Amino acid sequence: MRQPVIDMLDIGGGLKMRYGIWPFPGSECRGSVLLLNGRAEFLEKHLETVCDLLERGFDVYSLDWRGQGLSSRMLENPHKGHVASFEDYIHDLDLFVRNVMEAATRPRTILAHSMGAHIALRFIREHDGFANRAVLVSAMCDIHTFPLPGVLARRIVKWAAHSGRKDRYLPGDGNYRKKLYFANPYTSDPVRFQDEHRAIARNPALALGGPTCGWAAAAFDSIDQLRSPGFAEAVHTPILMLAGRKDRVVRLDALKAIARRLPLSRLLVIENARHEILKETDAVRKRFWEAFDGFLRKG
Repeated sequence: MRQPVIDMLDIGGGLKMRYGIWPFPGSECRGSVLLLNGRAEFLEKHLETVCDLLERGFDVYSLDWRGQGLSSRMLENPHKGHVASFEDYIHDLDLFVRNVMEAATRPRTILAHSMGAHIALRFIREHDGFANRAVLVSAMCDIHTFPLPGVLARRIVKWAAHSGRKDRYLPGDGNYRKKLYFANPYTSDPVRFQDEHRAIARNPALALGGPTCGWAAAAFDSIDQLRSPGFAEAVHTPILMLAGRKDRVVRLDALKAIARRLPLSRLLVIENARHEILKETDAVRKRFWEAFDGFLRKG
């Protein structure tokens, strides 16, 4: 693997966004992949996927969203996962595409996970023509709020955000602490489960805790935009959507509903997969890459 380019991009307001570029080491590049990670994630977490993409012949571009990874944090407590509005994520991605990916080799594919897939779907809707196709994994079309009903959870979050508590953690959340593998909702692979924690042990500045009430309110507002009449129907980019049957982080029924409305989409539900399909067992990842490769072969 050739040495990646790791740099910072000015995104305004004194904030910086970290990004990485991994050039295909061969002579015949198949195109570019924009890899968008999920909430609380960072470049180092998905290096295995970067290598898989390089082996397939692609240049790879990725970034740390504002408020996480080594990009600028939004609050005095750097562990708080916060954003004022998902419009900020769209703004940052637009700057990245225009300033870093302007000359990226075509065809261009977006590969995005969870919150990143949510942002990708909104970005594709607003920037028709940037990507030739998209692969959206465990897209955050809605969020599991167990044990609270979704309607009640939304009311509580929006009340908190509009009553001076937007910078506070959601109830039950706090600063980063190492998660236990037992009964985790993310992956059934115990080795890949530790990738995030190993990276944070090497660089504690990567650590992020739970989301704030403000982040959650912004997420619900953006989810409502995905659901709004005419939104999905106006997306004309070919999309492969993948979900895990055992996902307990995002709602599979909401993902299915969006997929049905997208004109050029196909949905694959992978059995025995939890939320982080790209960090799952070899068997699940094999199923993912078969679907990915087949989707790209078709155009």
